[in-house]
Amino acid sequence: YDHATVPKADRWGPGTRIPAIIVSPFAKKGFVDHTQYDTASVLRLITHRFGLPTLPGIKQRDAALVSNGNKPMGDLTNALDFTQAQ
Repeated sequence: YDHATVPKADRWGPGTRIPAIIVSPFAKKGFVDHTQYDTASVLRLITHRFGLPTLPGIKQRDAALVSNGNKPMGDLTNALDFTQAQ
């Protein structure tokens, strides 16, 4: 059971919250991220990282969240640091 209220968006979600662990050489070490993400957050990350246009379905979902007084879902950039040398 999740004690927090699920953000209201469109009829599909975003749905209940679930925890996530990010495993990546770019993950911020020891960082706890409280940004809300959904399954489309990976697509948001790809479009943001490579300067691609936002997909229409993601625009619609974000607009639905904002119109209901919520923040759009994150794109994982808050939990990642692309300035780290490889």
